[in-house]
Formats: sequence, C-alpha cells, structure tokens
Amino acid sequence: MAIIAPSLLASNFLRLEDECKMLNHSEADWFHLDVMDGRFVPNISYGLPVIEQIRTATTKPLDVHLMIEEPEKYAEAFAKAGANILTVHVEACRNLHRNIQQIKDLGMKAGVAINPHTPIHLLVDIIEDVDLINLMSVNPGFGGQKFIPYTLKKIQQLKRLIAERGASVDIEIDGGVTIANAQEIIDAGATVLVAGNTVFKSATPIETIATLKKM
Repeated sequence: MAIIAPSLLASNFLRLEDECKMLNHSEADWFHLDVMDGRFVPNISYGLPVIEQIRTATTKPLDVHLMIEEPEKYAEAFAKAGANILTVHVEACRNLHRNIQQIKDLGMKAGVAINPHTPIHLLVDIIEDVDLINLMSVNPGFGGQKFIPYTLKKIQQLKRLIAERGASVDIEIDGGVTIANAQEIIDAGATVLVAGNTVFKSATPIETIATLKKM
C-alpha cells in the first residue's frame, strides 16, 4: 500500500487551514510541501513562515521538497520549522553526501530528488545513505503537468539499484500522478505518490485520497 502525500502547492491558499484539516481527516499519510526559489526552478512558491504554520495544523509528517539552490544554507531552518523529511536535488548540490549527512544530523529523514533528464546511475554512491528518492515525473517548477511515461522505466532501474545494494529507500513519484496512472506507477515499484491537482481539484478530495490509498 503506497504512502499518499498530497502536494499543498495545488491547495487553495486562502483556505489553507481548511485544506490542512481536510488532509488531517483523510487517509493522506504525509503533507508534501514544495519550496521553490525562482533560481533552481522558474517559479517561486512559499517558504519557512508558511511551513511553520502548517506544522501547527497537523501531526502528520511534513515532506519538504527543496527546489532551491544552496539548500545547505537553509536545512537547519527547515528542521526548526518542523520538517520531518527534507529532500534536496542532486542537480543543486555540489557536495551531496555532505548535504545528506547534514539533514540526518538535524534529526530529519534525508531525501534526494532527480529531474526527468537525470540518470539513475548518479545515485549509486549515495543510495545507501538516503531514506527517500524523489523521481520527478514532470519538469520541476509548476503543478498541473502531464506525467512523463519514461519515469516508469526509471522506477524499475531505481528499484533494481536499491535491491542490489540491499538499501531501504522509499521511491517517491512527484508530478502528474492521477487516478488513471497511479496503479501503473505503484506496480512499477513506487512507494510514495505525490498528488497535487488530482487531490485538490477533485470535487471530493477525501474520497480521491481514499481511492489512491486503496491501490
């Protein structure tokens, strides 16, 4: 059974407290929080003050995805804001192993994200050190994009690497996850599904989350 992590990037920010309450009462496992700086990706989202407030509104894990340059400068602040999982991009980290160790030393689970064009083999040397790999299944920066089909092959490649190394790592898929393709993604080996528009644009988001959870 996959972990369901609705992305609040697609939520109604005028009703953020209500959106948090909805997720609290749903079968969602994590809150997925996308932080963008306008440098690493061509968009700006939200940051520490919003995450601090979300932390007060839920006891569910906060899965914070940093789409930013120089994430090491902000890791401690996100830990203090309440992040349980902190994910950095391999493309943004010059010293990735050091970044991972920093996150763990701060008491969070460490995740590494890779963009659609980034090959799986770049994860070989850190796969045993991380808790989660986020495979971006759209180009990062904007919600509402279509799932890139080649991601299914990358899931299988990553699953083989994890098995070869005897590692214990969640495979998270982020972007374009829908009711129609979720089962195929899970069958390929994903253990965490990030869903934004699929949940928050649904007429019945709690039921949509329940449907994803049953897959």
